[in-house]
Amino acid sequence: MKKLTTIAVSLMMAVASYAGCGIKVPVTGEVKSYDAEKKQLTVGTEAITLAATVKITNAEGKEVKAADLVGKTVTVSTDKHNKKGESVTEKKS
Repeated sequence: MKKLTTIAVSLMMAVASYAGCGIKVPVTGEVKSYDAEKKQLTVGTEAITLAATVKITNAEGKEVKAADLVGKTVTVSTDKHNKKGESVTEKKS
């Protein structure tokens, strides 16, 4: 019984360690540049590395390339912990 309890507690702790808080931090501003090699978008003065699964949309909601947004105002949703951009949305004029 002690072994079963120990295994159950260990599994619960392992699962809890993979749970994230899910807090997103929005960054809004004009896109100054995009580095395709580093997958890095510079919004205002802040450099944001984009996640591999990033979704980039224009003001109409259509998917576009990150380089197409240079000079436009966007909102980037970033994860609080790893600071990677998970979605980029152009603001409507």
